[in-house]
Amino acid sequence: MRLILTCLINAAALLAVPYLIHSVSVSSFAAALLAALVLGLVNTLIRPVLLLLTLPVTMLSLGLFIFVINGFMFWLVAQLIDGFHVASFWSAVVGALLYSVISWALSTLLLRNSNANT
Repeated sequence: MRLILTCLINAAALLAVPYLIHSVSVSSFAAALLAALVLGLVNTLIRPVLLLLTLPVTMLSLGLFIFVINGFMFWLVAQLIDGFHVASFWSAVVGALLYSVISWALSTLLLRNSNANT
């Protein structure tokens, strides 16, 4: 149940991003849900490999290169999913940052109460 709620929270966060940055668009809730699922899968499977491969650059940039990696993951999912569009790579970096903040805030508000009930 918690996994489904987390996926719905991520889809809602993805639907909120176009209201804050106009170069990102999501056509429907179904597209947002699918993009949230694929984004979670990509972040689980591909992101750790990229973090390991780019470790020297990440160390030299004092960790700031992770924003570029997150933007790349966001852009990659936008290329794979119909109905989810990102205009440019730097829009993807900003969109990924906004998506992370909104998702974190919603998860903190909504999932904290569900932990108290268990």
